Amino acid sequence: MAVPKGKTSKARKHSRSANWKIEAPTMVECPHCHELKQSHRACDNCGYYDGKEIVAQKQKSAK
Repeated sequence: MAVPKGKTSKARKHSRSANWKIEAPTMVECPHCHELKQSHRACDNCGYYDGKEIVAQKQKSAK
């Protein structure tokens, strides 16, 4: 069974976890509707990706 060779100091332990950080996703402008969307994903607003409609959007009912 594997056994650690020595005690891991607090500095070594904390510096290892210092690189775990949360970053905001990269947002780009949709070329079709000009809303912000995540890159390499279909647009949530219009459903287009790479100039083609990928996700059909529901029609809003006019009252």
